[in-house]
Formats: sequence, structure tokens, C-alpha cells
Amino acid sequence: MTDNQPASSESPRVADRIDTSVPHSARFWNYLLGGKDNYEPDRQVGDYIKEHMPGLVDVARTSRHFLARAIHYLVVEEGIRQFLDVGTGLPTADNTHQVAQRAAADCRIVYVDNDPLVLAHARALLTSSPEGATAYIDADVRDPVGIIEAAAETLDFDRPVALVLMGIMGHIEDFAEAKSLIQRLLAPLAPGSFLVHYDGTNTSEQMVAAEEEYIASGAVPYYVRSPEQIEAAFEGLELVAPGVVRLPEWRPEFGELQGPAGVDAFGGVGRKPRRPRP
Repeated sequence: MTDNQPASSESPRVADRIDTSVPHSARFWNYLLGGKDNYEPDRQVGDYIKEHMPGLVDVARTSRHFLARAIHYLVVEEGIRQFLDVGTGLPTADNTHQVAQRAAADCRIVYVDNDPLVLAHARALLTSSPEGATAYIDADVRDPVGIIEAAAETLDFDRPVALVLMGIMGHIEDFAEAKSLIQRLLAPLAPGSFLVHYDGTNTSEQMVAAEEEYIASGAVPYYVRSPEQIEAAFEGLELVAPGVVRLPEWRPEFGELQGPAGVDAFGGVGRKPRRPRP
């Protein structure tokens, strides 16, 4: 464990920020993934989705497999040893640091989230190999400058870093703003850095209905994108083959293909050019 410690889970400041009376995005996702860190309002929405909109459950599960394949690829094939995971969510199986440090023990990972429940569980995220490091930052994706400044205590921004944005930018309603935030997070990263990004997509009526149900539940709103918008988020980057695709289609050779091929979520991995483009 590193010297970068989060606020204690017993901290009154953290506890006071946790509202168990309404559905919560991190707890809701945790329930869909089979976790236990959730409450009755989260389970009620989750059960409705499972019965009427199982495609959203497929997104939750296939996104975890996509994350594992992408992180493994970056460590093994690209030699990346630093990761900035923004919008971490609650700990579950195969978190970023676990996948990365299994492949290379010296990997350094910084998790970022502004969610009080995630902060309360941050100690589980901070378990690191002795050779590497993990840290947790209590910050909002809308504050790229603050994120980079805090992450610089653990990461060396003169060397490549993989920016990980897993299903987080859908919480930004305006796509232009979401795209701008991504570019601002990428700007300080060294050439040869990477972006790992996915979001849910409006590629079926069921997914659009799930979005509406989710927003109506009282949870933090999430807005599905078009596949074209997901690809536009990689503007200025060199896409790693096979490009921006449905999640199960991204390099299934790095892990068992699980989930339906038609899952309503697109993502990809892009490289920041090593030399400025003319």
C-alpha cells in the first residue's frame, strides 16, 4: 500500500455524503455485476432492468471484460506502466491495478472518483504490489487540471500514461463538453500515451428505454451516445485495431469472448501520436 491514503471509511464527512434512500449509480452498477455493496433502491431498479432490459446487464458485464483485455494489451504489448482511471466506481473483480500488476508488478495506478461511497471503499482499491503503487483521488471528471495536479504525485507525466474512462462520460449530458474534458485530460499526457474509453450507445430501442428508466429512478443521469460520437471522442489519436467497436469485438483473442455480440456499448483504445502531426 502506498503513502497516498484516502479518507477513512468512518469519516463523518464521507458518511454524510452517502444517501441510501435513492438509487446510486455506483451501487446500481455493482448490483448488476453481482456485488453486495448496494441498497434496496438500487436493487429495485436493478431487478426491473434485469427483467425488462437485460441488455444493460450485458453492458455491465462485457465492459469489465473489455477493461481487462485493454489493460492487459497495454501492459504486455505496449509496455505501459502507468494508468489514470477516472470514474473508478466500486471495487469489483479485476480492477485496473489487479489486471495491470498481474502482467507487470511495477505498474502505477491512480484512481479518481468523486463518489462518497467509492471513497469509503478506496482502501480496497489501494492494495498494490510492493513493486508498484496505487493512489486514490477524490475529484470530479469536470476538473481535469485538479486531477492531473494530484495524479502527478504518483505518476510521471514525462512518460506515457493510459487514461481510462469506462462508462463515465455518459454522465456529461452535453457531448461537446464531454469531448472537451477528454481532450483536456489527454493534453498533459506524454506522446505515446493511450485512451481507453467506452460508453453505452443508442443502438437499440431497449437501451434508449433503459436510459430513460435510469434517469427517472433518481440516480445520477446517464446519456447514451451514438457509435459515431464514441469514435469522435478519440479525435487526434491513432486507433488501435480493430478501432471503435462493440465491446465484445475488441481483441477477443486477449480473453474469452463473453456476452452477446450485439451489446449496446462501443469502445476502443487510441494512442497519442509520438510525433506532432504536420
